[in-house]
Amino acid sequence: CLRLLDYGALDMKPFLPGAVIRHDGRFHRLADPWRQPLRALESLVSPIGSLGDKLRIASLRGRLRRRSLDDLASASETTTRQRLAEYGFSERMIDGFFRPFLGGVFLDDALDTSSRMFEFVFKMFSEGDVVVPGAGMQAIPESIAAALPRDSVRLESPVEQVCGSRCVLGSGETLEADHIVVATDGNTASRLLRGVESPRWRETVCLYFDAAEPPFDDPILMLDGDGRGPANNVCVMNRVAPDYAPPGRFLVSVSVIDGSNVGDDELERAVRSQITGWFGPVVQDWRCLRQYRIPQALPIAGPHAMPTIARTDGVIVCGDFLANPSINGAMASGREAAEAILSISR
Repeated sequence: CLRLLDYGALDMKPFLPGAVIRHDGRFHRLADPWRQPLRALESLVSPIGSLGDKLRIASLRGRLRRRSLDDLASASETTTRQRLAEYGFSERMIDGFFRPFLGGVFLDDALDTSSRMFEFVFKMFSEGDVVVPGAGMQAIPESIAAALPRDSVRLESPVEQVCGSRCVLGSGETLEADHIVVATDGNTASRLLRGVESPRWRETVCLYFDAAEPPFDDPILMLDGDGRGPANNVCVMNRVAPDYAPPGRFLVSVSVIDGSNVGDDELERAVRSQITGWFGPVVQDWRCLRQYRIPQALPIAGPHAMPTIARTDGVIVCGDFLANPSINGAMASGREAAEAILSISR
């Protein structure tokens, strides 16, 4: 991401490192002691995991910071849950912290995601901040597009067919090029090209509420450490990025890992009931602004994922479904595709 994005221009807004976990009717903070040393004792005495678990986090942090990304990409592979057990973490720590935290990142409550993805993400969290652009996530593609030649991006021009050096648009127009890169979601790539398999997907539902007062003040993620759901995490987004809500109002984001088995109204009632237990009856006064159901939120990255790019019918295919399912993975795959074309052209 650092190679392609101007973090200063995007006005990145950081979350506080760590998380607050709701467990057994109370909130418990797990802070990063390297960046919040004054909260180290609070984290150590938290009932989320044992003292040994917290020392193992410190050990894992140091170990992964010393390893290169290439090392992590070629490491032995299993599921995230199995790798955590191999590192010696207790079931209480895995279920009380890693399951809600990483489950929210991977949209994977069972932690079946590839251990390579886990180690990559944990290394990134250890080395930098979790941030959002000050003007919203749409600012990221707009920033990338702004660096391209004018009129080089054509919107509302769906591609119906790709064959060698030609692509046919839905309008019937045919475009030819020396090289074609299919940089789409996995389902679209599978439709356009033989030999590309559609990925399986993880889904999520995001609910946004307007509140007169924030349920908590810190720009930090709150996690469901009990696993009772349906909400996995809660955040007051304009405590992180002030422009995400108008003055005097607060935008509360609630993420559900899988809400596909219930309707919108039932899910909203269940979410309100759960987090009323966290913050009190004021939650019933919140106005639900929108529910976003995202059935194809993340491609599944289980063990033994595919290469970062693929070649089929003379076309290069890239995307996060071929790498690790993340913005960074999508950009890394795209860069590798560009480098492959440059090597062919020399």
